[in-house]
Amino acid sequence: MEVILSGVLGFCMGVRRAVELAVEESQRSADSGFPVYTFGSLIHNPKVLASLKSCGVETWQDTSDISSVKLENCSVIIRAHGISPSAEKELAGRGCRIVDATCPKVKASQLRVKELSQEGYSLFLAGDAEHAEIKSIIGYADASAFCTVVANADEAKNAADSLYKTNSGAKTALLGQTTISQDEYDNIGEAIKKYFPNLKIEKTICAATNERQKALRELLTKVDAVIIAGGRESANTRHLLAIAQESGKPCALAESSADIPENFYTYKTVGISAGASTPDSVIAEIEKRLCGG
Repeated sequence: MEVILSGVLGFCMGVRRAVELAVEESQRSADSGFPVYTFGSLIHNPKVLASLKSCGVETWQDTSDISSVKLENCSVIIRAHGISPSAEKELAGRGCRIVDATCPKVKASQLRVKELSQEGYSLFLAGDAEHAEIKSIIGYADASAFCTVVANADEAKNAADSLYKTNSGAKTALLGQTTISQDEYDNIGEAIKKYFPNLKIEKTICAATNERQKALRELLTKVDAVIIAGGRESANTRHLLAIAQESGKPCALAESSADIPENFYTYKTVGISAGASTPDSVIAEIEKRLCGG
């Protein structure tokens, strides 16, 4: 069997930064003896989270987890997907050391939403309403602003129609989850523009997302089947899987080498792509298993 790696693999800048900050904080904690927590999963990869836990970094999922915890002298790391200003304010009032590991791309979206909403724009956010990144971004919108999440063109059409009926002259802007596919983002924008032709479309998709998707499409032309390495909770990993599925070629998502389907060992050429939160060690483990190691 020949195994071909995608041209773009490994941690993106935001993930690498978040992990490095967490490791540094765990080392500082080891010297001081004070605990370290992350507010929400730092990134969406179980292998990385397990590794951080072994270094003493625990995870909270929301503010209810910390209501009974004494935070004086503790360190709290804000996840790469960010948190809302209200959640950060609550942490700041608890006397803990805050380490902001929000991805700079996400932080830019947060601040842009704040700016646009204060300028009177009605906002459409393209993405998954339940995703941590979108939840954090919504928190930056002015309380009185129109701000809605749309997952696809149909939802965008319905939301735009509803807004048009109440405010046909609204100034509108579209921002996207940093990991959404460009095609989906474009389709959502076109659906809204049928009602609001002057829609301001912000360029919020991370370049790393586009690079991985483009590299995967190139990889698919060279292989019989493809493995997408990454966490099941990772949005950008799931988008890569969707692209592979659309190609019609056999594909599978693997968090580790144990997830490789048995029939994949029968193919002549197998490609490996990976989400932006997938560590090199997992990619190497999958490659080694496919090669018979």
